[in-house]
Amino acid sequence: MSQSTINFATAPGHQVMARAGKKILRPGGKAATEQLFQWAQFQPGETVLELAASFGNSAIALAKQYGVRVVGIEKNPESVARARANIQAAGLAEQVQVIEGDIFHLEQIPEQFDYVLAEAILTMQSASGKAKIMRGICDRLKPRGKFLSHELLAQDQEAEIHQALAAALRANSTPLSETNWIAACETAGLQVSQHQTGAMGLLSPARVIQDEGLVNSIQVFWNVLTHPQLRDRLLAIRRVFKQYEQELGYFILCAERN
Repeated sequence: MSQSTINFATAPGHQVMARAGKKILRPGGKAATEQLFQWAQFQPGETVLELAASFGNSAIALAKQYGVRVVGIEKNPESVARARANIQAAGLAEQVQVIEGDIFHLEQIPEQFDYVLAEAILTMQSASGKAKIMRGICDRLKPRGKFLSHELLAQDQEAEIHQALAAALRANSTPLSETNWIAACETAGLQVSQHQTGAMGLLSPARVIQDEGLVNSIQVFWNVLTHPQLRDRLLAIRRVFKQYEQELGYFILCAERN
């Protein structure tokens, strides 16, 4: 995304972070995702549906590391085109597919899967949106299939945090408490078998280095230092994260279709 194609004052927070060069935008970082995958116990040849697959990078990594077949669904046609190019370049066209589609209409995908993966997706939806997507997830899972989720946690003051995050991120951001995330899954027919919470360090320098690696972190820090509008916006987001650091965290879960 070029400097001229983003309005730093109004762009959603995830686009601003991506413009800074961050590749890992999940609240618990790489470590939480790796824990999620350990719970999954992927076996070669099993199937994964990834929601909001973006450029296909995580789908490619899953296929390479675990030998699974991945279908990603992505709404943005430009992202779909880029994902397909990345898949082709990785030599995984037989194992990874990204299709253009809407996560609110998963019924349009005829196949059922061993796993459905959603990271930092449900947080951005309303209560009714969360419920609809989760029902669709349950329908796309095989019997005893597993839902793998990585989302933002609000331990307390949900309504106040939702308002503060929406103002800072310029996007709907409605994290739930641990109890409410589990309840939302169970209402959709998904029985939570394992879950974990932890601190949310999305914009802390230490977490950036841990998630992005030293070389990419240096580029991120340089971008922030040399672009005042980018820096101002990220600092504003970080102030909200710091204000609620005792309440905000990450939540990962593994749930089975009943």
